[in-house]
Amino acid sequence: MEISSHQSVTALGYPVEGQDRAGVTLILGHGAGAGQTSDFIVSFASGLAARGIDIITFNFLYREQGRRIPDPNDKLEACYRAVIEAVREQMKSRDALAIGGKSMGGRIASQVAAAGIGDLAGLVFLGYPLYPPGRPDRLRAKHLIAIKAPMLFVQGSRDAFGTPDELRPIITQFEPPADLYVVEGGDHSFKVPKRSVIRQEAVYDTIQDHIGAWLRAAMEARNRRH
Repeated sequence: MEISSHQSVTALGYPVEGQDRAGVTLILGHGAGAGQTSDFIVSFASGLAARGIDIITFNFLYREQGRRIPDPNDKLEACYRAVIEAVREQMKSRDALAIGGKSMGGRIASQVAAAGIGDLAGLVFLGYPLYPPGRPDRLRAKHLIAIKAPMLFVQGSRDAFGTPDELRPIITQFEPPADLYVVEGGDHSFKVPKRSVIRQEAVYDTIQDHIGAWLRAAMEARNRRH
C-alpha cells in the first residue's frame, strides 16, 4: 500500500473461500505494540474470513520501518486513509467497506471515520482504548459522536483502557445507536483468567461469531438504505 511517492506499507488479504461471502470487506488495524502478524490479528483475521468476511490487515508505517514507538496521530491517520483508498480501488463494486482494529488501530479508524472517509458499512473496535491505563481523565471519545456509521465495541469486562460500564453511557448518545459486546472476564485483548471454565479459543470463537453476524446485519441495513 503506497502512503506517498516514497513510502509504502505491507498489507495482507484474507479472502473468503467458497460461496458464503457477506459482501463486506473489513480493514483491521493493529494495536500499538504489535504488527499485523501478531497472534491476535492473525486469529481474528482468519477467523472472520472463515465466517464470510473478507479481511485486509496492514502495518502502520512505524511498524513497517521496524520502529516500536507509534507515529503521531496525523501520520497514523494518513496511513489508514491511504490503505482505505487502496482497498476501495480493489473491491468488487457491490461490496461494502467496514473499518476498525485492535486498540490503537480501532481508535485511528474512528478518527478517520469522524473526519469523513465516505460511506462505511460499519466500524468494529476490538478493545477500544477509551483512555490510557490509569488516566480516566484523558478520554478519547469526543470525536466518536461525529461518526454516522454503525459501530460495534467489543470490550473485556476487565479492560484497563476502559470498561464496558465506562463506555456504555458514552455510546448510548450515538446515532445510529452503537452496539456493545461484553467479554466477561476479558482483559484488553479478551484474555480470560486461567481459572475460567471457558477456554480462550472458545472465547475468541464466540466473539468472531458475533462480529460476523453483526457485519452481515450492518450490510443488510446498508443495502436497505441504498
